[in-house]
Amino acid sequence: MKIAYVYDAIYPYSIGGVEARVWELATRLTGRGHECHIFGPKYWPGASIIKKDGVYLHGVCNPPRKRFVNGRRSITEAIYFSCRVLPPLLREQFDIIDCQNFPYFPCFSTKLASIIKRSCLIITWHEVWDNYWFSYLGKKGIFGKVVERLTTRLTDEIIANSESTKRALVGIGFTKDIKVIPNGIDFEEIRKVSPSNESSDIIYAGRLIKDKNIDLLVRSIALVKAKIPDIRCVIIGDGPERDNLERLIHKLNLEDNISMVGFVEEHGQVLSHMKSSRVFSSPSTREGFGIVALEANACSLPIITVNHPQNAVCDLITEGKSGFICELSEQDIARKILEVLDNKQGFGSKCIDFAQRFDWPAIAAEVEKAYQEVTNIA
Repeated sequence: MKIAYVYDAIYPYSIGGVEARVWELATRLTGRGHECHIFGPKYWPGASIIKKDGVYLHGVCNPPRKRFVNGRRSITEAIYFSCRVLPPLLREQFDIIDCQNFPYFPCFSTKLASIIKRSCLIITWHEVWDNYWFSYLGKKGIFGKVVERLTTRLTDEIIANSESTKRALVGIGFTKDIKVIPNGIDFEEIRKVSPSNESSDIIYAGRLIKDKNIDLLVRSIALVKAKIPDIRCVIIGDGPERDNLERLIHKLNLEDNISMVGFVEEHGQVLSHMKSSRVFSSPSTREGFGIVALEANACSLPIITVNHPQNAVCDLITEGKSGFICELSEQDIARKILEVLDNKQGFGSKCIDFAQRFDWPAIAAEVEKAYQEVTNIA
């Protein structure tokens, strides 16, 4: 098959869950004998089309000057990319065009390309915002909500990255069959990483934004400290909430208990920190999938997350084996942390066994099968 992926960022020039999924699928399906192309901004010098690890990268426009404006995705940049991606898509013939749902506008361009070139259009959904649009844009959120729902009408062929995303798609009116194919992890890469010399009891890795509720984790450490005075927590990541979190840590006198590591560029270093910890905390109320939680499982760490309809990490939890789901409160998070730390048998092997099911080769095989079913190409 000849496969085109469309997204407004390309890994490894841009680091994120969606671009990582596209890259992993493209490289692994190339290894299975297919021809894969990724259409996105041109991050590299020289020719607009290059070949990297067997995958064709198409730079359709310059990288966005401001992908985010005031903490929100730039609508102007999204529309600009959607306009620029159409002509190069029309220059070639693809069996499959797999467009990532966000930021929506490129989905309309790929729909037009699929009609003109008679290609099969698949839209892979990573999140459904629905009423969250109003929290994101206020009254203007109605426009985002309308565009999101229109996007569900572009094709009957939809892949959701989690059961949570599937439920949300059904909730906004999509009635056709939805294939759920999760994100994966590079299990072999994780296996090779050595633990860090700096050990900890609890670890968090991700962006420091309000939806992640890291303040609740900090407050829960204060409660745990009453029973374990030398409790150690590591917070990896950066974002707009960092200053607030540092002030809260100071206010609660937790400077000796919580280390704010900041952004870690080398992914292996994040995994190394995980391997030297005991619990991974993910108190986020909005996760499209939560690949870092799976990576933590692969590092033998159980997950503590919170019960919320927009938190897809909950779909990854087998209670008491791969982790625990608790209420959105520092008291319940603290109780679960103490429960895990007090468990003498540990969860290591159970977590690793669970995570191994999401190894990228297995996920790529699922995607390949889905593509073959809609194209009738073996």
